Amino acid sequence: MARPVRCRRICSEPEYESFAPCGMEGAEPVQLSVDEFEAVRLIDHEKRTHEQCARQMGISRTTVTEMYERARSKIADCIVNGKTLCISGGNYVLCDGSFEKCCDRKCRKRKHTAAKKAVGGKEAEMKKIAVTYENGDVFQHFGHTQQFKVYDIEDGRIAGEQVISTQGSGHGALAGLLCGLHADTLICGGIGAGARTALAQAGIQLYGGVSGSADEAVQALLAGNLQFQPDVCCSHHGHHGEGHHCGHEEGHHCGQDKHGCAGNC
Repeated sequence: MARPVRCRRICSEPEYESFAPCGMEGAEPVQLSVDEFEAVRLIDHEKRTHEQCARQMGISRTTVTEMYERARSKIADCIVNGKTLCISGGNYVLCDGSFEKCCDRKCRKRKHTAAKKAVGGKEAEMKKIAVTYENGDVFQHFGHTQQFKVYDIEDGRIAGEQVISTQGSGHGALAGLLCGLHADTLICGGIGAGARTALAQAGIQLYGGVSGSADEAVQALLAGNLQFQPDVCCSHHGHHGEGHHCGHEEGHHCGQDKHGCAGNC
């Protein structure tokens, strides 16, 4: 059985998605994955050693060397042969700022913002928390959840709880269902970009990339120490097979807009 690919930690996604030779926009494209880009950024731009790069990305030095050499070969191919370089895809997760030697202020800002929202305050006061639910745990795919467990919150504590059936509602209807329940907060595993947008428009605060006990997740959120992924987004529809799993089962997290982790990392 093949060894599962480990998701690579990156500080931020590239600001530029492609490079093309002047006057040759239609040239044959070469795809550089986001994690390969990160290896080049850390080693060539930040002047890190391969060992330092490996620690930063949470993978082995051997893997870093393989990625780096592959990336340099692709870049050389584009420069020498006049090909377009496109940067997208790969197996990666955005750093949440928890890595002690994180180099990017964006990561630290994400962590600070997430923590600020998690501990409450007037802006993020939680009165009703919904959790995608199955057999006591956080269900790992928002769009396929058959149940929500809904918690009524008073003075920062659970005042009541109930399990609600989604009655087969699909991705598009679930945000509306949560609005009907007057939920202001959602805890889930993986979630698609469209659903994230619908929740944001409805004013529902999202805590994605969570797994394990639903009750413990809510208690952790109320205590301000819930482990979650602020940028989790599995845009797998039309890209992955039916066997794709979102969220972070067994440590898996998915990348966001540039379609990071390809599933089952």
